[in-house]
Amino acid sequence: MSDGCVEEKGEVRTTQVCRECLIVFSRYPEPGKTKTRTIPALGAEGAAELQRQMTEHTLAQVEKMQGNRAVEVHFSGGDRQQMAAWLGGDRVYRQQHPGNLGERLTAAFQGAFAARMTGVIAIGIDCPDLSAALLDEAFTALTESDVVLGPARDGGYYLIGMRRFVPALFQEIHWGTATVFEQTRAIAHQLNLTSRDLPILSDVDEPGDLAIWENCKARIDSSDG
Repeated sequence: MSDGCVEEKGEVRTTQVCRECLIVFSRYPEPGKTKTRTIPALGAEGAAELQRQMTEHTLAQVEKMQGNRAVEVHFSGGDRQQMAAWLGGDRVYRQQHPGNLGERLTAAFQGAFAARMTGVIAIGIDCPDLSAALLDEAFTALTESDVVLGPARDGGYYLIGMRRFVPALFQEIHWGTATVFEQTRAIAHQLNLTSRDLPILSDVDEPGDLAIWENCKARIDSSDG
């Protein structure tokens, strides 16, 4: 499997330039401004801690991917200095574009393809069962399909990837509803794009979803032990 990077030789040195990019959407864990739907169960501080833990868990999976892909953290809230102090100064951080999720995704993918990427995937941090192996599977799927989607059990998606910029996939979508995945897949079909669906996974958005995260932590603790 290609690692998404090619060697570019200069007069002095040989460097690897990544042609595949993973974009991770997250938010700085400021109490009262993140994971707000879980505040009734966790309180503002607890909800921010959930955001912190789930972001760190997601990035731990990202770091286990095979190959050498470019990784960008697109954040809202806080600033680059705060993000670097939290997650490390060796990452690429970009402030999320303003607007709804479709507008933010459009800007993120447009920027990545402008940088000559040949495969771009975006994920959030709300799906604890999104593993490094599944991320590798998604990038492999992009070598054969125009679009890859990871359907979430609530009707949205936890992952979207494409091998060329198709902004129509983010237009006329009823964001935040149970039809997001089906609408996106329908647009891909209308545009005659080949697509691949990954397994259905569950997001952690509401108090009733917290057991999903607790089960994930229990598995991590068990494997560490």
